[in-house]
Amino acid sequence: MSANLEAKKVVVAEITEKIKASKSVVLVDYNKLTVKEVSELRNKCKQANCEYKVYKNTLVRKALNDLGYNQFDKDLNGPTAVTFGADETAAAKVMVEAAKTYDQKILLKSAFVDNGYVDKAGIKALAAIPSREELVAKMLGSLNSPATNLAGVLNNVVSALVRVLNAVATKEQA
Repeated sequence: MSANLEAKKVVVAEITEKIKASKSVVLVDYNKLTVKEVSELRNKCKQANCEYKVYKNTLVRKALNDLGYNQFDKDLNGPTAVTFGADETAAAKVMVEAAKTYDQKILLKSAFVDNGYVDKAGIKALAAIPSREELVAKMLGSLNSPATNLAGVLNNVVSALVRVLNAVATKEQA
């Protein structure tokens, strides 16, 4: 076997492992981005715990096909960047925001989430979902709210009782 074929097999194995390790994978067309914009986008991805990579379409296609997913074949044409996300929504959020920020320089193609194919509309829907951390914070706030309200009501009852007793004591002294 040629060294080139071996190198390609290594890259396909790397892509396959990244797909398996990621909760989401978003494919985008990045054709019109400048080098500066690509650097900015990579930094935004790092901040969101994602990885932005450019691979040859044939290698990404081979990795997805090896995993049993051939729905992505039509999307793996032209310049394609792959964003690997550590959660289900982060990569979609970064890429949807980038599509807005870079005005038609980033075009959403498709995504791989929860072992399935997601189209452009699905990527936008994923981006609209709050992150896991946001959902947990909202839930904890909701659980904490009744206790906070109860404490406030009990505090008001005690305060009212103290005011009444103070008024009675003031009245008796007079």
